[in-house]
Amino acid sequence: MAGNIPDHVSVDISLSPRVNSVKPSKTVAISDQATALVQAGVPVIRLAAGEPDFDTPAPITEAGINAIRDGYTRYTANAGTLEVRQAICRKLKDENGLSYTPDQILVSNGAKQSILQAVVAVCSPGDEVIIPAPFWVSYPEMARLADATPVILPTHIDNNFLLDPKLLESKITEKSRLLILCSPSNPTGSVYPKELLEKIAEIVAKHPRLLVLSDEIYEHIIYAPATHTSFASLPGMWERTLTVNGFSKAFAMTGWRLGYLAGPKHFVSACGKIQSQSTSGASSISQKAAVAALGMGYAGGEAVATMVKAFRERRDYLVKSFGELAGVKISEPQGAFYLFLDFSSYYGAEVEGFGVINNSESLCRYLLEKGQVALVPGDAFGDDSCIRISYAESLSVLQAAVERIKEALEAARPVVPV
Repeated sequence: MAGNIPDHVSVDISLSPRVNSVKPSKTVAISDQATALVQAGVPVIRLAAGEPDFDTPAPITEAGINAIRDGYTRYTANAGTLEVRQAICRKLKDENGLSYTPDQILVSNGAKQSILQAVVAVCSPGDEVIIPAPFWVSYPEMARLADATPVILPTHIDNNFLLDPKLLESKITEKSRLLILCSPSNPTGSVYPKELLEKIAEIVAKHPRLLVLSDEIYEHIIYAPATHTSFASLPGMWERTLTVNGFSKAFAMTGWRLGYLAGPKHFVSACGKIQSQSTSGASSISQKAAVAALGMGYAGGEAVATMVKAFRERRDYLVKSFGELAGVKISEPQGAFYLFLDFSSYYGAEVEGFGVINNSESLCRYLLEKGQVALVPGDAFGDDSCIRISYAESLSVLQAAVERIKEALEAARPVVPV
């Protein structure tokens, strides 16, 4: 017995119902599992995480190094430095046709924090958050953290995974508080054409309670002729749109942890209040680096264009390679660096030494064990017929991965006649 504490006292290890309702991120879990295998000496090819393989462009890293050398290492204002918020305002004006003032911008530790704070700030218990599927794994869980109910609207590969406005209209209720749109999309790479966004905006306009969270983190990773439209730029949508963006993807700054929210001051201030009691301001060094990133020219200038050109080559290679596989359905991505492929024709196959492949989870487990390639099952994104391949890796790595996947699938021939 320690001191006067009886040794038979058991500790209450229960957790809050809110936390119990949240599932851990499958992309993070699979990435961690693949990393552990690599560290154990297994030559796994990791195509699970959405992380560019490029180094952060030199002007950005130089700005970060100079910030450290100059002693720019103290807390910044909670919402971000005035310098970086002014730079973000210029970017939104020049590239997206959106007018904001610095007090309508909140800089956070990554776009993920920006989204969570927005969901928590605007949703009350019992509100509904409308999320088209396939969705980024965190959207429904963030809704649950806000005690809101995720309402999932399926889309179809034959329609490039784009939301049908009629379906949206039929699912809006008086509890609908937030519609989350992501274009270019993670996990599908689909890009919403302006005409479709206009139809969605017309529907949204009829419902005073309905706000839109527009996740535009992949806006610069887009392949012509596709073009990016910011939802807030559509008629009547500025007042009810929360635009989220950041530096991780286009500028290859994942580890710098910097994202931002732009929107009407009332909502942005509420998100700032949450941030002030959780993390406070983002890294001072990263904010200096972000100013340099936004100074590299329209859409990131030549450095980003070079990366996008490489992503496009990889996309073309993968689309061609998987197009040669019997029973695989493809929607050619117009942006981001993901391929969301329908492999459901392989479900039901029995593989010697493995067992039955009956869903996206078991297919990914099979490809990890047999092919030593780490991919993410589509059920994590709300579509069990598909798996997500991240092509944020060099062409040579992707070529090796395709060989391994094809070889593994040889042993698991499609069971449905195609």
